[in-house]
Amino acid sequence: MQRRAALTLAVLAVLVFLLYQLRDVLLPFVAGAALAYALDPVADRLERLGLGRLTATLIILAVFLFGLILVLILVVPLAANQVAALVASLPAMIAKLQAIIVERAGPLIERAGGHGALQELQSSVGNLMGQAVAWILGFLRSLWSGSQAVVGIVSLLVVTPVVAFYLLVDWDRMIATLDRWVPPRHRDTARMLARDIDGAITAFIRGQSLVCLILGTFYAVGLWLVGLNFGVLIGLMAGFLTFIPYVGSLTGFLLSTGVALVQFWPDWVSVVLTVGVFLVGQFLEGNVLQPKLVGDAVRLHPVWLMFALLAFGSLFGFLGLLLAVPVAAALGVIARFGVKRYLESRLYHDGTPILGADAAVVVAKPVVAKAVPPAISKP
Repeated sequence: MQRRAALTLAVLAVLVFLLYQLRDVLLPFVAGAALAYALDPVADRLERLGLGRLTATLIILAVFLFGLILVLILVVPLAANQVAALVASLPAMIAKLQAIIVERAGPLIERAGGHGALQELQSSVGNLMGQAVAWILGFLRSLWSGSQAVVGIVSLLVVTPVVAFYLLVDWDRMIATLDRWVPPRHRDTARMLARDIDGAITAFIRGQSLVCLILGTFYAVGLWLVGLNFGVLIGLMAGFLTFIPYVGSLTGFLLSTGVALVQFWPDWVSVVLTVGVFLVGQFLEGNVLQPKLVGDAVRLHPVWLMFALLAFGSLFGFLGLLLAVPVAAALGVIARFGVKRYLESRLYHDGTPILGADAAVVVAKPVVAKAVPPAISKP
């Protein structure tokens, strides 16, 4: 058992090392595998209607590519112009925001600490704003370089559909092959784990996609009604980034609040309305959309979820952020299964007290009295 565990850990370590080393070229292949995984139920349904697997795959990918090209032609140029205009206006917006902060907090700071404290406040605010701008531009630059310079737009548009086509054609055959590789005595357990992982990931992808679509529309319409500059762009960006938990809402809130302060100051009503759009959106997400559309399928603690986002983002960049929640959900299913098996094993029920709320409960092994042979008297 120890040798098996050591071998499994060694294989996992080698796999993680290889993935880390090849992280710069994995994006089109991961995107192709994710696309095939998402479209496999559609292909199965077309097969049940009488189409062959190859014909169903060609029809699905043709429709998908047509929609993707349509989006690229209609949406991307408009979004690119909006992003360029937002980036170009950032220095002026940052300078005005800095002036507003110093104007409001300056007199109080000067009375408390003198003129030197006011100068220190101006320097600190300037450094903070500069770091924020550098982070935003660096994040956008990393997205651009990660998708174009390293991997390339051409590879995403060419390699991804090819990978998705071959995987989608052979998907059922690959699953059957993997099933045959599992030892027969463990096959039922492996199938049960695979069903649970598939259910968690599928529920997350479908539910979170609907959440992103609804929130993006709500933020865009709400900020547009408030009259915020770049409101539609910020709302759609916040909705899209909501697929990465906590990132979308925080990014959209900070960006929209900063733009609202620069644009509407000193009109506090419009600033409060801008903040209110995101507060209402967060209430809807936490109390209506997430419970109804995603539910308890992922079953991840927020601390574990944040750790997964930071760890995968640090190792694999933007690709890691996209994969963090599905992989963490799969690991959560395996971990819960392992804990359940441990609680049912003889290793747990060894007679030691159970710590926690049931500390008084003791599962003891039955004691079997050994027969004592009668004493033999000496003659």
